[in-house]
Amino acid sequence: MTQKELGIRIGMDQSSASSRMNHYEKDRHTPDIQTLQRMADELKVPLNYLFCDSAESAELACLIDCLSLEEKQKLIYVLNKKNNTET
Repeated sequence: MTQKELGIRIGMDQSSASSRMNHYEKDRHTPDIQTLQRMADELKVPLNYLFCDSAESAELACLIDCLSLEEKQKLIYVLNKKNNTET
């Protein structure tokens, strides 16, 4: 999907979608949280995915988002337990 297509899909005007998305990518403008959420929804990723600074973090964000609440709680428990034993 192109930047323009993404912009149009999240509700931007067809005539300005490409340039607005390009400004976001080049850090000339910062999208508001609602725009970021629409982007994440359209891309079918969790919002925090857009802020990941590595491929591993992005993959983890997607995998964790697919877990049930119970599975997330178990993962938090296991990770906390692991961190407490290493320090």
